[in-house]
Amino acid sequence: MKLIMRTEFENLQKKLLHGRQSDVNGAKQVVKPYRNEQLIAKKITLKNSIRYFAIDRYQQFLTDETE
Repeated sequence: MKLIMRTEFENLQKKLLHGRQSDVNGAKQVVKPYRNEQLIAKKITLKNSIRYFAIDRYQQFLTDETE
């Protein structure tokens, strides 16, 4: 997985087919969007820090910005 921008993560969430999973453990929150039962991205929130990660081939799951 590699770091991605917030807009790319939000774009990946728009095009989900199977949903997402959310976990909260104290101050840490993790949101994992899936597509075809495959994890494609991850959002990790820890205190005031938010990081977005995606699989290497995440570009194929992005929607067009004009939609």
